[in-house]
Amino acid sequence: MSVLRSFASDNFAGAHPSVIEALAAANVGHARAYGDDEISLEVYAEFERLFGSGTRSFFVFGGTGGNVAALSSLAGPGDCVVCTEWSHIHVDETAAPERAGLKLLVRPSADGKLTPHDLQVASHWLGSQHHAQPRIVSITQPTEVGTLYTPDEVRALCTTAHGLGMVVHMDGARVGNATAAIGGPDKLRLFTVDAGVDVLTFGGTKNGIVFGEVIVYFPQSGNPVVERAVGYAPWARKATTQLPSKGRFVAAQFRALLREDLWVTLGGRANDAAHELYEAVCDIASLRLTAPPAVNSLYPVVADPIAERLRETSFFWPWDPEEQRVRWMTSWDTTTDDVATFAAAVRTCMK
Repeated sequence: MSVLRSFASDNFAGAHPSVIEALAAANVGHARAYGDDEISLEVYAEFERLFGSGTRSFFVFGGTGGNVAALSSLAGPGDCVVCTEWSHIHVDETAAPERAGLKLLVRPSADGKLTPHDLQVASHWLGSQHHAQPRIVSITQPTEVGTLYTPDEVRALCTTAHGLGMVVHMDGARVGNATAAIGGPDKLRLFTVDAGVDVLTFGGTKNGIVFGEVIVYFPQSGNPVVERAVGYAPWARKATTQLPSKGRFVAAQFRALLREDLWVTLGGRANDAAHELYEAVCDIASLRLTAPPAVNSLYPVVADPIAERLRETSFFWPWDPEEQRVRWMTSWDTTTDDVATFAAAVRTCMK
């Protein structure tokens, strides 16, 4: 009997079989700890291949810890982080950045994106000893409301940020989905290092692995703040409890994910499933689905009583209770049958 996969979150999905095989293969014999093993060294080299010579990578346990460790390594005394009201570090990380001493300077955003104008407004406080200094910009790609920054939008933000003396961090928890949507692995650099991003949290947990993310630094830009951050990174990672002792097990998963660009294939699968779901239900006017999803999430309006009935088929999260908007999210393993079953339930409940 088949079991319907959840439409709640890509965190609900299991790991890809190649990843499980890689973990088992890594679980043989002894290896150096703390990321000095042969598998880790191989994966560091692979990230240099992806992003260019000089790239530095550090394994961490999870996305929140990776973001906090990355931001901590960038921050000087009194510095703060500019982000949107929808950013994961603001909405979904239980004040972890603040507990690490990182004040967040939050900007309103209907589409989850920062703009160069937002940075210009934030820069008003630069130089005042009475205010936290907006020296770090953090953007989420794709955003927490399912939108994408184009490469040109990232480049414009980075150009403005660097002109104001700021550095740019990208939260790439779903970087596989973003890369697939923008055109595949050959386009990865266009919206990251080549666009001016200084540090990237490269996600895997939402895209087919069991646990682990990678903080990727781009000191090849010559930005002295990033070069300093790379030097601080080992201590920032340890101080935020994100140093995996048996780093080979994180590395082995990423080796499997990076092989033959599996990470992009899986991100694309999740995106395609979201498109299938959109096409199956977009004609239901009350859902207010006005455009196909950019990546793997939809945000329809579903009245609370209907949502409760629909959750008997598949659990999903409320998103904006005031508007009764919910989130339906597909995963790398969402099948066409899953979409058809859920879409049929939507139609039944919406009658």
